[in-house]
Order: sequence, then structure tokens, then C-alpha cells
Amino acid sequence: MPSPPGVTMEGWWTYPYYSCEAKRWLLSYTVPVSTVRGLKGVVSLDIDISNLEINQCEADVEDDCSNQIYSFHGTHKCPNETTYCEYKPNREVGARHAGWARGLYICKCRPGYYSINHPEGFNGSLVEVAFQEFEESGVENWSEPYECLKCQPGCETCKGPEPCLATYNWPFRISLLVISVSCAVMTVCLTIYTRHHRRVKVFRVASPVFLSITLLGCAIMYMEMAAIFPVLDRYSCIATKWTRHMGFCITYTALLMKTWRVSLTYRVKSAHKLKLTDKQLLQWMAPILLIMLVYLGTWTLSAPPDAEVITDNKGLKFMQCSYNWWDHSLAIGEILFLLWGVRVCYRVRHAESLYNEARLISIAIYNIFTVNSLMIAFHLLILPRAGPDIKYLLGFIRTQLSTSTTVLLVFLPKVLRVVRGTGDTWDSRARARGVPASSSLNGIGLVPDDPPDLYQENEELKEEVQKLAAQIEFMKIVQMEMHNRHLRPRPGGYFTASANSNAPQSPMHPTVNVSQV
Repeated sequence: MPSPPGVTMEGWWTYPYYSCEAKRWLLSYTVPVSTVRGLKGVVSLDIDISNLEINQCEADVEDDCSNQIYSFHGTHKCPNETTYCEYKPNREVGARHAGWARGLYICKCRPGYYSINHPEGFNGSLVEVAFQEFEESGVENWSEPYECLKCQPGCETCKGPEPCLATYNWPFRISLLVISVSCAVMTVCLTIYTRHHRRVKVFRVASPVFLSITLLGCAIMYMEMAAIFPVLDRYSCIATKWTRHMGFCITYTALLMKTWRVSLTYRVKSAHKLKLTDKQLLQWMAPILLIMLVYLGTWTLSAPPDAEVITDNKGLKFMQCSYNWWDHSLAIGEILFLLWGVRVCYRVRHAESLYNEARLISIAIYNIFTVNSLMIAFHLLILPRAGPDIKYLLGFIRTQLSTSTTVLLVFLPKVLRVVRGTGDTWDSRARARGVPASSSLNGIGLVPDDPPDLYQENEELKEEVQKLAAQIEFMKIVQMEMHNRHLRPRPGGYFTASANSNAPQSPMHPTVNVSQV
């Protein structure tokens, strides 16, 4: 090789060669020595380069390449699409020139690729031979035996064709989704049905406005199954949080407002009637819904919930919405809200109401508290690493046990009364216990928002007059016996003594005081 142009003395460099006598790899430089009279001789200089190595892989800035010839970097024959080159020099004792060999590398599979027969990689010497045959004879697909196969979707690294992603049973999920959407549609139809029959007594005494709000919240909770149906991402996780928590807040706030009104009216000890209209309850309900809207809106804008990769008990990956302190804070708030609801329901357990609605709503509140507690235990303790289909089934069961049970408890008895034609008939059992016609979840003696019903007021006045007449008659008989001691109770009369100790006795009986009567 001639010297580069511009040097002081032009000479010739040899290609690297192996000296059999010296048993070393040498590189020689020869330069002529001339005088004025002509050529006088040549000077040859041999350079020992046996300690240098030929690294055909790409240069790595982290490795010490001071003893490597950079001209050979990147001359490996590994298929770059599926493999990468890893330099493996021969460090055996006595192999002084072992670094001067072709193919001192291994073609290893890139991340996301695998080779069953050669998991440790392909020998670079064989790859070099295959490439040489390709150059000499033009063999097609010479690199195919030395290429790695692509891993299954979702696998960052793998050792074989085994899947890394959990499979979704789409027919099973579609069937559950169809049931949930059908329930949501039926809930909307029930809302229209309630508004259409809002003047029927069984709906009117239960506040049609709050009944419609309750059904709206139930329809939103049903749509959570549509939000978690596909492979989860950020948008589906946002929809999941909104449908679950907003639907819960709307449904059970409406029910608890009605129960709370019963609690207030039930505890009134004076003769003055407590009047709480639907409008006043809506004013109490609005701040609760506003707090939930602000919380969910802030959550969505500042730190939107995203999907994260988790593994099931088989090590298969799938997407699930992340849980952080936003979820935990909201869960604690909802638990405290339900505990308050349980307390309110417990305080009205003895309250009488028409159509037994107070008791049915209390059962619905107890039910949602129990269902949520059990589902938290299932997710965290019993089935923490369940697959996506099992988690979808648990979500479906939770929705049906909470939402569908609430709809059935609150609305099924009313619809059955309307269908049977007894929707305008007062509850005979409640009337027998002394519950007036205006008593309902609207509260004892509540004045409704609508214009007064003259027929209803007339019925209430009749009841009051009958009660007053009965009390006057009772006092008349008592006074008559007290001031006419010579009179004796007639047989079969009200004050006739009987064997039953619980039966009422005459005030003249020696064992009964007048104050007790």
C-alpha cells in the first residue's frame, strides 16, 4: 500500500500478514534511501500487531477498544433485523494470535425474538461460511437458518412461541354486555313509565322526581359494563370511573335523601308538622352531586386514570385501570357515605310508611353496602390475580346485585300495583296501623310541591275527625264510670274484666289506676 499523500518520506505499507518464522502477525513499512547519485538502499520496519484483535461487531463506547482494529468494526454477517452481534474473542492460554480469526462473535436474538434450537445464539464462524457460500454460488435465503422468530404479541422477551397476552372470551363478554345494556334500556323505559303514571298514588306519594333521578343513576351504573368491555386504555378507564362513581352518587343520594326526610319527620315530637318538599331536598342533594362532579373533573384533567399492564395467575398480561390515591380517597368517601346511609336507615326501621317503601329502600341501602364490601374482598383477597374475563364477570355480578336489586326493590312493587289496578288504593295495612294518607317517604304530614289535592285533604280530614270522635267517646265512658260508682260494666263492654291480663279493664277495678287509662 502506498503512503498517504503529503508525507515527508513516501514508502509502502504491507497488508497485515502472518510470519511463520516469528509466529506473529506483522505489519511492515518499507521506505527507499536515496542519495544524489541514486538509490542507495531500502529500510524496512516490521511492527508486531499480534496483540491487536479483530472485532467485527459494532463498536461499543462502553468497552475498551484500544487493542482493536477499528476498520473491522461492523463487518459481521448477522441478520440485523432479528439478531445482534456480540464479540466473543478466544482467550485461551497459548492462543497468542486467537484474536486474528474471522467469525469471533455470536449472533444473539434481539429482544422480542427467539430461537428454539439455538437459544444461546448462532456461531459467527458458521454465519461467515454461509455468507461466503452466498457470495461464491449465490445461494438464496442463506441467512434464514440464522434468523430468530418474532415473539407473540405483548412479549418483550421470550424463549418460545408461548403467548404472553391473556385471551379474551369475546362471546362470553358480549353476552354479559347485552344483558347490561338491556337493563339500562329497561331502566330508561321504566323512567318513562314512572313519569307517565306519576299521578297514580303509589308513585305520587313516593316523589316521582326522586324516582326518576334514581333510575337515571341506575342507567349510568349499567353503562359501566360497556366502558370496561374492550381492551382497556386511558379513555375507557376515564369512562369507567365516571359511570361507576357518578351513577352511584346519583342513585343512592336520591334514595338517602328520601330516607333522611323520613328520619327527620319521624323524630318530630311536637304536634307541628315538619314540611320538607322535593324542592328543598333537591337543594340539599345538589351540593353532594356538585362535589362529585368537581372531584371527577379534577381527577380527569390533572391525573387522568390510565391502563396498566398486570399479569394473571398464569403469568399472562392484560390491561387494567390503574388504582392510586384518587381511587382510595373516593372509595373512603363512598364508604363513609354508605355508613351514614346505614345509620339513617337504622333510625327509621320502626317508621311506618305507605306501601312499605321506607323498609324497601333500607334493604336496598344495606344491600349495596354488603355487595361492595364483598366485592372488595374478592378483588383484593380472594381473586387478586384473576384474568380479564373473571374480572369482567365480577363487575357484572356486582352491577346486577347492587343496581338490579335496587330497581327491583324500589320499583317492582309499584309497577305490580299499577298492573293489578290497585295503584290508587291506599295501603290497608298501613291505614290499619294509623298511618294517614299523606304519610310516605315524603314525610309525615308533608305538603307536596304540586297543588293540593282536595280529595286527599278530604280523606285526611275524615280520618282526623274519626280519631277525634273515638277519643271523645272513650273519655265520655271513662268520666261516666268515675262519677257513677254504682254503675257496673255491662257484660261484653269495653271495661269488662277478662281472664286475659292484657285486656283493658274498668277504671274502677282495684288494680288499675285512673292515670294508667
